[in-house]
Amino acid sequence: MENEMSSKSAHGCIQRAKPFLAVIFLQFGLAGMDILSKVALNEGVNNYVLVVYRHAIATVVIAPFAIILDKKVRPKMTFSIFTKLMLLGLLEPVIDQNLYYIGMKYTTATFAAAMYNILPAITFLMACILRLEKVKLKSIHTQAKVVGTVATVAGAMLMTLVKGPVIELFWTKERNNQGAKGGGTNIEHTIKGSLMITVGCFSWAFFMILQAIALKTYPAELSLTAWICLLGTAQGTILALVMERGKTSIWSIHWDTKLLTALYSGIVCSGLAYYIQGVVMKDRGPVFVTAFSPLSMVIVAVMSSFILAEQMYLGRVIGAIVIVAGLYFVVWGKSKDYKSGNPSADGQMVQLQDKQTTDTGSDDNENSNPVANVPNVSSRGAAIQDEQIHRQRDQLIV
Repeated sequence: MENEMSSKSAHGCIQRAKPFLAVIFLQFGLAGMDILSKVALNEGVNNYVLVVYRHAIATVVIAPFAIILDKKVRPKMTFSIFTKLMLLGLLEPVIDQNLYYIGMKYTTATFAAAMYNILPAITFLMACILRLEKVKLKSIHTQAKVVGTVATVAGAMLMTLVKGPVIELFWTKERNNQGAKGGGTNIEHTIKGSLMITVGCFSWAFFMILQAIALKTYPAELSLTAWICLLGTAQGTILALVMERGKTSIWSIHWDTKLLTALYSGIVCSGLAYYIQGVVMKDRGPVFVTAFSPLSMVIVAVMSSFILAEQMYLGRVIGAIVIVAGLYFVVWGKSKDYKSGNPSADGQMVQLQDKQTTDTGSDDNENSNPVANVPNVSSRGAAIQDEQIHRQRDQLIV
């Protein structure tokens, strides 16, 4: 008996830890993409072509799994669903990623990763605008979300406008003294990069919300991922041909950083990331998925100082700390909503309605069929519920 209880508790702990482990893995994967992408962009790789190759590889990898594993759960394609898929393929694979890469060109990998910490606040704002998030200004949870949103915006402005002195790290001191040109960025490039990254954040936030909506009518995560990657490849190709018309050399690919970046980001950050986001989002919502982005920022900051010899400035570090503080105000307010049972309330109501419908249907069958199944009187809750249904029906008849 004790072994069974311990095994059940261990299984419960694993189930509760799965969403956290999934998003932590996701942040490690995104951090690796930031470093590889910055290296590739520094070597002159075209961002439009990189986006196309990335999603083409993701489509080739994910599509076979989607065809086989989602065969029984994949719903019929409709015009409404296809429109949502087209918009999903445009928002994140095309708009967000191109703006993110261009913004990274103007700044650094650490700056880009830090700026993306405003994503949960933007997601919260857009959810409020679309009435997917309930706002009660007298509630302390809502006040925490609002304060956190303001703090993330203030931190982003601080990172953009305040540079401050260089923070000397013992493993980058010599390289910073020798190669200040490679690590420094001027204010114009910083403002351009931050604006592009911010617009990309809005695009990604809308993508997250729309993905959560699309999963309600198309609950096949692998197939949804494959469609997003396929349509993103098609739309990204059109954009690349328009923006870089006549430049055929940019499409050449060899065994170099360009291919490695496309393979890694396509498999890990497009294929697996979209799937993991969809699975976790069905249970915890879009804000939870974006709540662990500071982990990616820390990983990128450490790795980029080793690999890229990027300089860290005091103003940007303070701005990043303000963003993270604001982020966790938003996450705290959202977590209280989750603990109060709001996300699961809809599911419980549906289950109760389904049970009542089933019980009503069985009662109708008993009235029409003389040989009816005898109810299980040992189940006290079911008997009480059946009695309540009979009383409501009698009142309706009267």
